[in-house]
Amino acid sequence: MTASEDEIFSAVTTALEPYRKEGTPIVAATDISQDLNLDSVAVLDLLMELEEKFDVSIPLNLVPEIRTVGELADTVRRLKEG
Repeated sequence: MTASEDEIFSAVTTALEPYRKEGTPIVAATDISQDLNLDSVAVLDLLMELEEKFDVSIPLNLVPEIRTVGELADTVRRLKEG
């Protein structure tokens, strides 16, 4: 991972920290809806937080394709790079 990938992944995991189950680490393979039990409103709040932090716009049509923390971080990175 490049430094920007590390920064983005760290920001995503930090934003997801309130949803983490006790004793379970958040890793790239963590499923956002199943492992962290995020509902659609929480996912949209998370996306807005990341959009603001990284000055990107995550298209809603991509949201159903994003299942894991790693996929979310990768999506933010790709959008940031243009």
